Amino acid sequence: ASDLADGSLQLIYFYGPNNYQLLKKVTPGFGKNVYLSIAGINLINKLVVVPVFNWLEKYISSYGIIILILVLLIKIVLSPLSYQSYLSMAKMKVLKPEIDEIKERTGGDQQKFQQEQMKLYQQVGVNPLSGCVPMLLQLPILYAMFSFFPSSIELRQQSFLWADDLSTYDSVLNLPFTIPLYGSHVSLFVLLMTASTILYTWSNNQMSTAQGPMKTMTYLMPLIFMFVLNSFPAALSYYYFLSNIVTFGQQAVIRRFVNEDKIKKALEENRKKGGRKKSKFMSRLEDAMKANEEVQKQKSNPKKKR
Repeated sequence: ASDLADGSLQLIYFYGPNNYQLLKKVTPGFGKNVYLSIAGINLINKLVVVPVFNWLEKYISSYGIIILILVLLIKIVLSPLSYQSYLSMAKMKVLKPEIDEIKERTGGDQQKFQQEQMKLYQQVGVNPLSGCVPMLLQLPILYAMFSFFPSSIELRQQSFLWADDLSTYDSVLNLPFTIPLYGSHVSLFVLLMTASTILYTWSNNQMSTAQGPMKTMTYLMPLIFMFVLNSFPAALSYYYFLSNIVTFGQQAVIRRFVNEDKIKKALEENRKKGGRKKSKFMSRLEDAMKANEEVQKQKSNPKKKR
């Protein structure tokens, strides 16, 4: 629209597909009509995912294959983070017998258990957060895809395998009733994604020291996403499913380069050297745990009034 002058306003209408690359050429800021996630994360889509996706479109006609290649490219770029995450889990697996021993020794005293656990980590020079950081750095990409596929008009009426249209859900079974929060259909890609995520979670839990509610929560999240994604585009659940499958293969390759005996030997060497210097974060965490323990003791053993 032009500036208002002499009581008249000139409007220019655009008729065309809601395609990001096309809309951003119309006028500055017009590309915002395509939602590509929140500020910050949308840069991943604008600067990386959309250009790569459009480039692959020029040479490959099957969008199912394009999504597969997109998964492989992203996994290759993120492989250093995946390696660090797996290495951290391998260290936790080596320490698991000692952690189980600490848990048995401390009984049901959760505060004491956490203190002894942190002490062990310090002795062998392990940062318990080292495995979380690589995983957290990968989350923005997963979230970017959550916005990219529902906004991709290129996927409309594009079929792949049993999915007639990758821009909507792939219904393989229509139910005669509606399940609250789930719907009246069954998406096979979502079921495959859920099953592979649960299998991936189970595999990681064999190396994890998580206990009780924390371990239960890791199995609950895939089931929650099964309900959430059932009515989302098949391309999205297909992407997440492929991502899980490629991760299995990636871990199989990484496992060939990670020697648990060498890790155990390195941790013992750290123990002999006196561990490592306690970080400020770990010091604050330990102080907070001790303070909380004192509060709990005071509550359980109040002073008698005279």
